[in-house]
Amino acid sequence: MEKFTQHQGLVVPMDRPNVDTDAIIPKQYLKSVKRAGFGPNLFDDWRYLDPGDPAIDNASRRLNPDFLLNQPAYQGGTVLLGRENFGCGSSREHAVWALTDYGFRVVIAPSFADIFFNNSFKSGLLPITLSETEVEQLFEEERQVAGYALEVDLQAETVTTPGGMVFSFQMDEFRKYRLLNGLDDIGLTLQHQDEIKGYEADHRAAAPWLF
Repeated sequence: MEKFTQHQGLVVPMDRPNVDTDAIIPKQYLKSVKRAGFGPNLFDDWRYLDPGDPAIDNASRRLNPDFLLNQPAYQGGTVLLGRENFGCGSSREHAVWALTDYGFRVVIAPSFADIFFNNSFKSGLLPITLSETEVEQLFEEERQVAGYALEVDLQAETVTTPGGMVFSFQMDEFRKYRLLNGLDDIGLTLQHQDEIKGYEADHRAAAPWLF
């Protein structure tokens, strides 16, 4: 998993509440358990004008020109600005995988669905909770500033606007540790690799008939 320390990125304003995981990545794309390849179908029902099908080449589909991800101003966006209850709905990890595969590193919202919030840390996506007033201010500034980008510092737990205003957020120390060091569940386990090998060697010596 890629480490997260500091990030500066173009903001994509998703100005709607209760964005659920089926909107983030529709159910027909959940057949793969790999973390890659979901980006082209992120927000599929909103992004394309024709129905999505895994058998169809996305390059041949009609883009919705009114959707944010299809507009030139938001190409290369890596910070998603959302409203309350972002990531609600089913528990699919694919929702986080689709966001990271597209290129998003940060999602900022007033609140998140619990399962989506927890899944984010396992795949290197940083979910930042700010107050509704602070989020509204970011939306307002984004409307007024072309190429609006935010600086995020995980170690300092701050979000800095182009004008220099700083918003603070709070992060659980263990989750922060995971992101700063790029540790998913497997990475955490491999920190104890020597102990695991020692246990396996002792077990093999104590019960050789099992091997």
